[in-house]
Amino acid sequence: MKEFNVGDRVTVIPLIPCGSCEFCKVGEYQLCDHYNYLGSRTNGAYAEYVVAPARNLLKLADNVSFEEGAMTDPASVALHAVRKVGILPGDKVAVFGLGPIGLLALQWCKIMGAGHVVAIDIFEEKLQLAHELGADDCVNGKVDNPVEEIKDITKEKGVERAIEFAGNKITQEQCIKSTAKLGCCVFGGISHTDLPLSEHAVDGILRKELTIRGSWNSSFSPSFNDWERSLYFMANGKLRCQPLISHRLPLSKLPEAFKVMYERKEYFSKVMFLPEI
Repeated sequence: MKEFNVGDRVTVIPLIPCGSCEFCKVGEYQLCDHYNYLGSRTNGAYAEYVVAPARNLLKLADNVSFEEGAMTDPASVALHAVRKVGILPGDKVAVFGLGPIGLLALQWCKIMGAGHVVAIDIFEEKLQLAHELGADDCVNGKVDNPVEEIKDITKEKGVERAIEFAGNKITQEQCIKSTAKLGCCVFGGISHTDLPLSEHAVDGILRKELTIRGSWNSSFSPSFNDWERSLYFMANGKLRCQPLISHRLPLSKLPEAFKVMYERKEYFSKVMFLPEI
């Protein structure tokens, strides 16, 4: 049992696994058949008090702020996906979708040895931020065709690895078309729609012998804990979270902010709600 004291600064893993299904027994808690989830199946951090199992808590290092600690979840989700794509030193990688998870994913790609990262989105503000966080090339999907741009960057070969976090059927197909022979695509974005693939895309999967993988949530098993690794890289300054924060708002602004995000009336990245302001 982890030891905690009143006043300890912690971050909270929201997934509460059942502990008894076949996946829990092998440490694959993100695949639990009967999980609970703080903020989804149980009231989460908008409550005045939240009760979480001690095993779901992780202490923050002294140089990791509460704001950074609040971003351990998206950082861990990004790391989980990047691990699945199997980056080798020097690989060219494309990241489709530059929400907070996508922006963290491109940083993980660099940390894990990617030689060249192409960032794709349709908002210039996000592309600018991606450039500041280490992307080597940025492509605006509204202006240019990402597949053609990636072919130009890679001299027609394509990228060895591609990660999709836009959750859009257009970018999911572009992800496949942009990947080189024997490459790997990981889908982490949730589209809530069907994915009809063109003949060209299906032909590419076959002829290029692509590997397509799904990524769900994050791992905190004894063998590998995405959360602990995320906090480690935050603490040593290699994983930058603060630049992703676009808004800091009081709880009273929550309904208005959700409406803005839903309707996409203005640019936003990571929105922080701070009860003390």
